[in-house]
Amino acid sequence: MRTPTRDPDPKASPTPAADAPPTPRNATLLEVVPTVFSSFLGIRKGKAMQRDVVSIRPHQVIIVGIAMAAVFVLSLILLVRLIIRSAGV
Repeated sequence: MRTPTRDPDPKASPTPAADAPPTPRNATLLEVVPTVFSSFLGIRKGKAMQRDVVSIRPHQVIIVGIAMAAVFVLSLILLVRLIIRSAGV
């Protein structure tokens, strides 16, 4: 007895080609922060940059960059207030 064949599910995703490159994984927050910090300082190695280009997405860099810039500005404001307060002005 022959087993009945099923029609392919039209909603099923097509199988990837065997020779298609694997999709790169997204970088974690702990990988993006040092990358953005070293970019702030301008000390990024070429080999590390090539590796991160594949895994870090632009939205990750933008979000972490804005957050780090805000922390930098707030720390400068607090430092200036501390210095002014200790000077007695």
